Formats: sequence, structure tokens, C-alpha cells
Amino acid sequence: MDSLALLATASLIAGSLYWFVCILGSAEQKGKRAVELSGGSIAKEKVEDKYKQYWSFFRRPKEIETTENVPAFVDTFYNLVTDIYEWGWGQSFHFSPSIPGKSDRECTRIHEERAVDLLGVKPGARILDAGCGVGGPMRAIAAHSGANIVGITINEYQVNRARLHNKKAGLDSLCEVVCGNFLQMPFDDNSFDGVYSIEATCHAPKLEEVYREIYRVLKPGSMYVSYEWVTTELFNSDDPEHVEIIHGIERGDALPGLRKYSDIFQVAKKVGFEVVDEKDLAKPPSNPWWTRLQMGKIAYWRNHIVVTVLSWLGIAPKGTVDVHKMLVETADYLAKGGDKGIFSPMHMILCRKPEEN
Repeated sequence: MDSLALLATASLIAGSLYWFVCILGSAEQKGKRAVELSGGSIAKEKVEDKYKQYWSFFRRPKEIETTENVPAFVDTFYNLVTDIYEWGWGQSFHFSPSIPGKSDRECTRIHEERAVDLLGVKPGARILDAGCGVGGPMRAIAAHSGANIVGITINEYQVNRARLHNKKAGLDSLCEVVCGNFLQMPFDDNSFDGVYSIEATCHAPKLEEVYREIYRVLKPGSMYVSYEWVTTELFNSDDPEHVEIIHGIERGDALPGLRKYSDIFQVAKKVGFEVVDEKDLAKPPSNPWWTRLQMGKIAYWRNHIVVTVLSWLGIAPKGTVDVHKMLVETADYLAKGGDKGIFSPMHMILCRKPEEN
């Protein structure tokens, strides 16, 4: 009888683990399963050391304020988090306003389609995705608009993931992915009919540098739209709680430093853009974007148990538990920033490059 009880208990545990890891899979059509979690391009035995290296940047804050150090900083971050993002969130590494009656995935798609609609491009146009990640937005935008999307990301592992997803989606003829630094892009002047960046330029040490490079590759008369991460007018730098929330977001998302909402317009004008529109898409009548974070707390801790077990078994690299814990804590800071209204991940600016005289 004892043996039967033991066998039943073991079967229950094994079945539960199988369901969590293999059946539950990814947040988006099993793009990445828990048993496949890795450190991106980092060798399995070096993941823990790279995590410690990532945190060392924050012990030397001046080093992440210079252009030459930031690419390695951001590349390390995305090697560490890309698989966890895909598994726990989906293939689009950004937020979107919640819409009554719509799923999170539908809200994400609508938010992405809005970006390309603002560009006003036609099918066949050549569009740049500056900071494309694993290509969730580019696939939605290519399918919606019929445009040819060229994505650039600093992270080679993300390039390979994006190409795999593009092929699976049957969109590889419309979606091209390049590994490179959006501060020094390998594209000709005046070569794109439109450009968008979705929660990506926040990784640039100086916004002016990436905006100037986007201005260079954009054709005269064409449009650029960006969803920016910013502190809002409600942020009080003298409030310790506000400061801790913003620092928590910066530490957990590889940010050299969050910008004020008022900086975006000034930078765009400085590099030569005409600002057509600017608004915070997180403000009413939009519904809160951070509710998905709050509602997902049970899932986060469930996933953390899975990651811990997989790490203990030697399936997930050593250090994955630390990375996941960092992301869980960062999600809490993000939700607090949204709830208090001091942070927005979707301050939209729409710009035009003037026609040449």
C-alpha cells in the first residue's frame, strides 16, 4: 500500500511538472518552452557569471552612461532574458493599453498596427524596425501593412530567433533581420520609407544619437514613430519611493537612465525632425497597461517554481533562477510606476523628416 501511495505521489508530481513545463509552454503558441530556456548566445556554464557581470554595471554607473559601453551591457541583458521573455510573455517584448473584450495578444497586435498606420505607408514600402527583438511587432506589422520590414537588434541570438519565427509564420519574404547597433546602422542614407521603434530607444545612452541615426536613414518626407519609456509629469525626484521605483525599472531593464517625457520633443526637434504629434498613449481614455503585470503575479511565481526545479535538475543554466527573480521584481516596479502614474512605456512621438529643398 505504501509503495502504491508513493508511486501515485511520484506520478502526480511528474505529471504536474510535465504540464507546467511541456504543455503550458510559452505565452505565445509555445514559441519557447521552459525546458528550452537558455542564456541566449552565452554558454550554459557562463550564464551565472554573465548575470553577475550585468549587475556589476550598476556598481559602476558612469560606465553605462557612455556610448561605447552600452551595447555590451544591453547585449548581455538580452542574452539573459530573451528566452524567459518569450516563454513567460510572448514574442512582442512591449506593453500595450488593455482593451475591454480583447485578449492581451489582441491588444498587443492593435498597438503594433497603430504604429505602422501612423506612418501612412503603402504595401511594398521599406520600413525599419529599430530595436526589433525577436520580431513579434515586425511580423504583425508586415501582415497588416504588406510592407517590407527590416529589423535591427544588437543581439545575435535574437536575430536567429526572429528569423526562425519569420519562417514559421510564412513572413520571411517580408521580414529581414540584421544584427547591429542602432547607433551605427549598416544602412545607406535616405533608404527607408518609414521607421518605427517600440519601447527600444530607451536602451540608447543618449536619445539624440539614435534619433540622429534614424533621421539619416529615413527618406525625406517620410515618417518616424516611436513609443518611448519616460518618467511623467507626476514623477517627483525628491520622493524616495518614486526614485526607488524608477531605479528598479532601470536596473531590471538594462536602461542607462529613464528620460523625462519633456525631453522627447526637444531631442526630435534638435536632430531636425518636424514633430507631427505627441501623446502619452497610457493616459485615459486608455485602460491601464499594467493590469497584465498585476494579474500575472500567480503565473510569475508558478514560473519561478518551474525555473527553480529545472535549474536544480541541470536543465536550465545555473543563474537562470537569479535572472527570473530579477524580472519578477522588475515587473512589480513597473506595475507600481504605472499605478502611480509616474512612468509610461508608451509616450508616442510622430515625426517627419523634412523634404529636401
